[in-house]
Amino acid sequence: MSHVRRQNIFNTTWAAVRFAMFWIVVILQLPIIMLLPRRAGVRYMRVFMWFLVFLSGIKIKVHGTLPVHRPLLVVSNHISLFEIATYPIAFGGSFVAKKEVESWPVVGWVAKKFGVIFVDRRPSHAAEALKTVSETVTRVKYPMYIFPEGTTTNGAYVKKFKSSLFNFVENSDVMVQPMAMHYRFRNGAPISDEDLAEHYGYFNNRDMETGPLCSRERSAFMQIFHIMVIGGFMVEITVLPAPDLHGMDRKQIAAALHDIVSDKYMQLKDKKIA
Repeated sequence: MSHVRRQNIFNTTWAAVRFAMFWIVVILQLPIIMLLPRRAGVRYMRVFMWFLVFLSGIKIKVHGTLPVHRPLLVVSNHISLFEIATYPIAFGGSFVAKKEVESWPVVGWVAKKFGVIFVDRRPSHAAEALKTVSETVTRVKYPMYIFPEGTTTNGAYVKKFKSSLFNFVENSDVMVQPMAMHYRFRNGAPISDEDLAEHYGYFNNRDMETGPLCSRERSAFMQIFHIMVIGGFMVEITVLPAPDLHGMDRKQIAAALHDIVSDKYMQLKDKKIA
């Protein structure tokens, strides 16, 4: 039985009010963001994202802390856009994102101010993407997050990690920190695979290897509105032990990290938390 809140005229109207409030907050903050230098922009992302999380009804529960070691590359599974909001609030830092996001109206410009780096995932641009990620991760003093699945999923499993962006980790002093991220109902109860795919992911996910598919595809902004309508949810983040990757090549690194994240994700995803 699904525990997703029913969509009715009251919930939809209240969501519309909060969605309008979100855009008002965004517009009011744009002049501030415009004047921020890059380093301050990364820190300010926490403030900006807090409004999105608050108005969307998102709760964040974190198990563990990040190591102080730098440079630090954090890898995690990826279900929807809300990881982009919750990770900076929980830990600070910025992201490695796909090149397409850079061209999104407003979003791409704001993301640049928040220190997000964009990489072209086409094989012909692999060397350029690797150089960009390597230079950024080793230079900044805050954690950088990457989603090695390369896309969002339906939440039923963790896709195999792409190995191409782990080249620079080989024999380097970059520490790679794995995390497992789960979506829960706000009371900590697990969300079924069917509800995860239908309500909490925002792509049709036709290339999923297992699990249910979403019956419709929503844009990023329509997904935010939909989450407001159904009453939000909880993001549970578990910081996992960092493995010793010395002596491994990029494919071995990707496989080892995938197994760590996937094993913990599958272990916890159907369990209720306190």
